[in-house]
Amino acid sequence: MRAIKRKRSVDHLPGSEYGQTWRPLSYLNFYRMALAAVFAVLYFARLGPTMLGQHDPTLFAVVSLLYFAFALLAAVTISRRRPAFTLQVNVQVLTDIVAVTLIMHASGGLTSGLGILIVVAIAGGSIIMEGRLAGLYAAVAALIVLGDQVYSQLTEASPDTAYTHAGLLGITFFATALLSYVLARRARESEALALQRGVDLANLEQLNDYIIRNLQSGVVVVDRDDRIRMINESGWHLLGMPVVRDKQPLASVSPQLVEQLRIWHEDRDRGPQPLQAHGDAPLALPHFTPLGTTANAGTLIFLEDATESTQQMQQMKLASVGRLTASIAHEIRNPLGAISHAAQLLGESERLDSGDRRLIEIISDHSRRMNTIIENVLQLSRRENSQPKTFELKPWLETFVEELRAVQQLDVQQVRIELDPERVAVYIDPSHLQQVLWNLCQNAIQHGAPSKLPFELILRGGLFLESRGPHLDVIDAGPGIDAATAQQIFDPFYTTAASGTGLGLYIARELCECNRARLSYLAVPTGGSCFRVSFADPSRIKV
Repeated sequence: MRAIKRKRSVDHLPGSEYGQTWRPLSYLNFYRMALAAVFAVLYFARLGPTMLGQHDPTLFAVVSLLYFAFALLAAVTISRRRPAFTLQVNVQVLTDIVAVTLIMHASGGLTSGLGILIVVAIAGGSIIMEGRLAGLYAAVAALIVLGDQVYSQLTEASPDTAYTHAGLLGITFFATALLSYVLARRARESEALALQRGVDLANLEQLNDYIIRNLQSGVVVVDRDDRIRMINESGWHLLGMPVVRDKQPLASVSPQLVEQLRIWHEDRDRGPQPLQAHGDAPLALPHFTPLGTTANAGTLIFLEDATESTQQMQQMKLASVGRLTASIAHEIRNPLGAISHAAQLLGESERLDSGDRRLIEIISDHSRRMNTIIENVLQLSRRENSQPKTFELKPWLETFVEELRAVQQLDVQQVRIELDPERVAVYIDPSHLQQVLWNLCQNAIQHGAPSKLPFELILRGGLFLESRGPHLDVIDAGPGIDAATAQQIFDPFYTTAASGTGLGLYIARELCECNRARLSYLAVPTGGSCFRVSFADPSRIKV
């Protein structure tokens, strides 16, 4: 998201320049054009009052037509915004004053009453322009009107009483300019304040939106009818990345969440229960908060990613297992070693028959198995806290496969790496991933080899289409695992092999959960087994 700017100049807001300057000028020009057109039409059609142009018809007709032509030209310059704004305003207002004065003179002077039309031009110019120009317009208008009266008296014997009319009209000009200037200044200040408040509100909205969208916790806002009004990206991921529309019912997105919301409305003291949108989605723990004080207000739902909490619980569990198994190992290993050593010494006796030797073999085999179980548990309990990091999966897998081929004596064709896309980054402790994959590959080599076909192991990685999170599949072409067994393969000490300990997959899953990853089994329709490691999305990790 682009950076948020605290303040922006009012002139750079969309439409502000046009709204505060050019648009009022275009309105004033529309008035000018209408006024000139009315003068021309009334005069040439002989429809208006007889005073229009009665003193000098030729001057009235020429000025009206030129005034209308000037209004048309002004419309073109305003639309093109050339020349400069200030120059256009000054020229147009002064032209209005001169043109109306000439039309007034042609119609009999001040006694025609047309001088009041100059007030509109002064008011328009004072509103559009700031500063002393408003007074300049009034002064120019007063001087021109007074000059017209002087000229009329000198040349046509105008009555002296017209000077009083001219003075009152001049006072009106200055009062109009002052009042228009004050009102325009207050309007500009109010508009600037409103625009600045709008900018502040827009920036605050952007800031709130940025915070909500980048929260690690999911945020869902529903109205009183349980319809979604807002959902951030984390909430969308935790709910399984559904297709969400505005005012869509929450029940169509997550029935589990709606049920918990209903229970919360009935009993707000009841604790939340984790929910999971689908098998590959992370666990989410909802928390509900009412919006507003009325009973019919909406609800704010916080969705906490329980994966991190699970990771912390796994670390605490491993620490507890470590303390427990340390004392168990101390109590079991010594007698187990004595039993194994005694069986070995007894096996060296030459007076034992075949039955006794078979019993000694059983004692030795089960002693080794018990020792293996203790080693596996201790290996899990001694594991330090995970140190996950982000790294490219392909080069790491290539190194791992080379080591696997060398130790297990496999051909190049028997172990393949398939990544789509090739550049996939994962977030996990590399040593933990090494142990997990080694366990899965050993199980595949031991149990996933077809009876008649050559052994083949595929390490297939990629990104989920919906969440774009990375995953890695370990696929073999063996007989597969039936549905009943698949439900228990991750339970500790569960095994179908006589010599197995049942701890390999359990330890692998524990290590994945310590790294905010998930280990799951997927049945392959064409036969074989697929163990999937679903990694945490590196782009969503908040370090």
